[in-house]
This record gives sequence, structure tokens and C-alpha cells, in this order.
Amino acid sequence: MSRLFSLDRATAVAGPSRKAHMPQTPSDNTPNDLDDRDAVVGLPERDVADEVVARVLARAGTARAEGGTVHSAHDGDQLDLAERAALRRVAGLSTELQDVTEVEYRQLRLEKVVLVGLWGSDGVTADDAEVSLRELSALAETAGSEVLDGLLQRRQKPDPGTYLGSGKAAELAGIVAACGADTVVVDAELAPSQRRSLEDVVKVKVIDRTALILDIFAQHAKSREGKAQVELAQMEYMLPRLRGWGESMSRQAGGQVGGAGAGMGSRGPGETKIELDRRRIRTRMAKLRREIAAMAPSRATKRGSRRRGHIPSVAIVGYTNAGKSSLLNALTGAGVLVENALFATLDPTIRRAQTEDGRVYTLADTVGFVRNLPHQLVEAFRSTLEEAGEADLMLHVVDASHPDPEGQIAAVRTVLADVPGADRVPEVVVLNKADVADPETVARVRLHERRTIVVSAHSGEGIDNLLELIARELPRPAVEIDAVVPYDRGDLVHRIHEEGEIDEEEHLGTGTRIRGRVDADLAAQIASVAVR
Repeated sequence: MSRLFSLDRATAVAGPSRKAHMPQTPSDNTPNDLDDRDAVVGLPERDVADEVVARVLARAGTARAEGGTVHSAHDGDQLDLAERAALRRVAGLSTELQDVTEVEYRQLRLEKVVLVGLWGSDGVTADDAEVSLRELSALAETAGSEVLDGLLQRRQKPDPGTYLGSGKAAELAGIVAACGADTVVVDAELAPSQRRSLEDVVKVKVIDRTALILDIFAQHAKSREGKAQVELAQMEYMLPRLRGWGESMSRQAGGQVGGAGAGMGSRGPGETKIELDRRRIRTRMAKLRREIAAMAPSRATKRGSRRRGHIPSVAIVGYTNAGKSSLLNALTGAGVLVENALFATLDPTIRRAQTEDGRVYTLADTVGFVRNLPHQLVEAFRSTLEEAGEADLMLHVVDASHPDPEGQIAAVRTVLADVPGADRVPEVVVLNKADVADPETVARVRLHERRTIVVSAHSGEGIDNLLELIARELPRPAVEIDAVVPYDRGDLVHRIHEEGEIDEEEHLGTGTRIRGRVDADLAAQIASVAVR
């Protein structure tokens, strides 16, 4: 484990509110460095939890730090990133109607959040909890929040009432009041009753990990299909979490309602407000499903045209923020958006590329995955994930500098297991960010994975080797040809150059003689017009 943060820095970043709630550890038990994990073994559970939270807070703000996104020459002008940054939430800005500029008016006040997590259940260790809590902190910052503090508790299982239990919930309320937070983010998916009960104790808004991820998706979706998919996922999440407000919110159908003749026999308690909201949400969900289904043929048509042209495809998959878009830019110079944030890319991007010997193929950048990815999103983005299931080669991009790359690999494969056809696609694990990765971590992953390659999309290290690997793995045309194509069928010659492999080309008086390999359909067309 790399040594990242010292005790002094961690406690300094944690701030006064953290110190106010951290018990003073005896000096003989205090480690000199918080990232020396062996040094905290034997500490009381409360102290271990506080050490973990202090390390997480020491990294707070890094995801949104100015200059945190480092671009390479392949990334282009990044105009989309400038547009996204122009609408980012800012600190110290009121949403009241004041004399502000138009840009400021469109921005939202920065939310101040406190993180909450558990460890000790289902084999979850303190290290696992730290990795998950750091990820939650990055998610919160990506959504436009400022992380102020955190609370980590050891429990065998979550409390069915308030998730934390009454004592810890009361302590959390004190932390929230002390640091002036307006939102609590829980590192789990809360039951509706747990969220309401916890809100009643802490007196501020409580959201869970699923709601946070959905909020990020809603901010970053750009295409019509992407927005519809996110809205459908939000509706599915919201439906069981609606809150009713008693009988005073019921609707009665009295008199000639709306001229529909619903008068006598229709009076009574009627449809309550919450029932009406549920019905409207179900109606909207049905409409969104029809819209998404109507968009599917367009993507299928594009895939079909590539299949008819026998153009091989390569899908780039992986954990969020592993560097998939940076890798696509390094391989093709596509210039797609690159940002040091989670779920920066939602809409799939497909670019054409060529091998050294001139064969054309496509590279598809897909949406990133995350631990415990909400099932609503998996269902909503199923049509997008089909790109991976129908590819000829899958590049599984892994952040080799992450503390737990094996966990990221497992999370991605869990999602891919539900994508039809993905298990039949050859997979190559691409260990990205090799320029900043720990060599021991890289060696450990390569020991357990069958096919790996080490690259750095930022520095360009290993990119040439990856291009050679892609060229070797792509399917090759199966039918050998040696034919003279008439000059008036230059379209077939062009297709041979695009889709096949040419060993020898010669211009004769009667046409172009080509010796090489093509697919069966093209070979049949060439045979029908070839000069005898």
C-alpha cells in the first residue's frame, strides 16, 4: 500500500468538526503514518473508524481540485468539458433572486455533505470500507458537493430503523449541526423507511448511494436516448419512495367533474395524492420505455450496416474513471471528453480506426461501471451495453493506480454477466495509468489475469503494443482470392481495400489483379465479375 497521507495532514484537513468528535487516542497507540495499515492493528474499533474517516477527508476535494484533470495531446480542445464546467455548482452562491450575472444565476449553491458508512458485516474490512468511502467522496464531489465530515460504524448488520442505530444517529446529528452540513450521504441503498427515520433524527436531507449516482447521470446525460434512460431509472427509484401526507391530500370527484359525467356514485375518499403521483409516474415510465424501445432500431441498424460491411468492432469497457475515454483518444485521436470525475462519459462514442496493414475496425467507448451499480441503471442502459456483447474484442480497462484494482475488475464482470453475448467476446485486461501505478500492484494483477497489457493513455506508454495486439486479435477474412477485377468495378476494389487483406495488387490491361483474403460475400461478388 502506498504511503499517501501523514497524520498531521489528515487531521488538518479533517478540520475542527472532525476533531470535536474524534476521541483522543493515547500517544503510545498513535501511528506515525495513517497509511501504514499494520500500525493501526490493535486499535479500538472507534479509533480505527476515525482513522479511516480522517484519511478519506484528507483526500476530500481532489476529484474537483483545480487542474485535477490532466489532458494529453490526443484529447483535443475539450469544448464539452468547458461547457460542463460553466454550469458547475459553486460555493458561497445564494439561490435567492439577487443582483447576479446570468452565468451565476444558472449555477446552484454547493451542497455541504457528511458521509456515512458501515463495516464489519459480510466480510467487509476497514480497508474495504475506506475504499468504498473514498469512492463515495469522489461521487459526491462529482455531483457538485463539498465533503465536510464523515462517520464510520462497525455493525454486524444495518439497523432496520435508522441504518445506524439510535446512538450513532444521534451522534451523526451532532456532527451535522457542528459542521453546518445540509445533506447526509449514506454508502448503501437505504430502504424508504430507513431514509425517513434518519432524516427525522439528523434534521437534514438524507440520500443514499443510488440516488447520488442517479443525480450524476442526470447531470451528464446529453443525448436524447441517454436522458430518457436516466429519467426512467430515476422514476423506478422514486416510485417506492414517495411520501404521503395523510387524508387531507385525498381527491374527491364531486359534481360533473371535468364534464366527464363522473358525478353521482363517484363521491367519496377518492384517489389520494400519493396514489395520483404513483399513477402519473407509472404512466411516464411506460412512455419512456416506449421511447427507448423506438430508439433501439436505430442503433441496431447502424450495427447491422457495420456487420454487413464486415467491419470488426472493439468495445472499451471498465470501471468508471479508469481512463476509457483517454484510451480512445490515444488510439484514435477522437478528442472525446476526458475529465477526472466519475461517470464523465454516459453516451457511447464509436470511432473508426485502421490497423498497420490497412484493415478498418471500430472502437466503442461505453459507460463506466461502479460497485453496486443500481439495478435501475443496468436495466435502463441495457441497449447501450449491447455494444460490448456484440463486439469482436473487449478491452477491459483497469486503473492500475487504484488501491483495489481486483475489486474493480470483479464489479465490471458482475455487470457484464447480465449482458447477452458478452461472455463469448475475447477479453484483454488493459492496465492503464502505468506511469503512476505501483509496480507491485501491476505484477499482482498480471499474475491473476490470463491476458493483460500495461499502458498509459496519458504518456503513451504501451499504446503501440496495444495497437499491435488489436491487429492480431481482430478476425481476419477467411476466403483467399486471386482475381482480375474490371476497371469499371472500382467499387469492389475499394471494398477489398476497406474490408479485406491485400497481399499483391497489379494493374493489367483488362483490370486490377488482386491477391489476398476477403469475406465470403465479397468473394462471391468478385467471382461473378472477374475477368477470365
